Amino acid sequence: MSLPIQIVPSVLPADFSALGAACAALDEAGVDKIQWDVMDGHFVPNLTFGPDVIAACRQHADVPFEAHLMVERPDDLLHLYVEAGCEMLIVHAETTSHLHRTLGRIRDLGSQPAVAVNPSTPIDEVVQVADLLDMVLIMTVNPGFGGQKYISTMEPKIRELRRQLNEAGFPEIDIEVDGGISASTIAGASAAGANVLVSGSALFKYPEGLGHGVKDLRSIAEAART
Repeated sequence: MSLPIQIVPSVLPADFSALGAACAALDEAGVDKIQWDVMDGHFVPNLTFGPDVIAACRQHADVPFEAHLMVERPDDLLHLYVEAGCEMLIVHAETTSHLHRTLGRIRDLGSQPAVAVNPSTPIDEVVQVADLLDMVLIMTVNPGFGGQKYISTMEPKIRELRRQLNEAGFPEIDIEVDGGISASTIAGASAAGANVLVSGSALFKYPEGLGHGVKDLRSIAEAART
């Protein structure tokens, strides 16, 4: 089963004083979703977007929003990000003692459940809750900051996750990668089996503009699968 390539920008590199305009520009550029990197200053050493900021931007884009919850206590916040307009919530496997319950709660709230794993976290527990998932996010940097270098040694992990999901009967689950995705790294991630590709700093730095960047990244990722 070949899942479609999705190009998903993180808004972390955007001008925080004009996030609504940034979302509108990304939507116009042809992105598939927009990711909000929600950081609490505890699970990761940074502090970013609360639900009110996301809610204020929701009207500026038609594409889906996903909230990547890099927070210590995600269960306390799930309803707030659903109410803010996020169609998908990504929780870290490292942050919850009852992952099965947390993912079920996300579904009950009307959002799509997804789980993220840090570079050092094995994928075993992810496969155990595959029946509750719409997506798995393999971090290709350690979370907390934008602009980090892509960890290419995560590609075998992506490949193994795809193999295990297929063998378990879940070929429809998307695999997302986040961290250091650019024109020079996206092919490796795509060839390994990722179909949802998050690009932040690299996409915003395209000299020809966001639209050209989205098309270029999509083209490279699709070519790498053949």
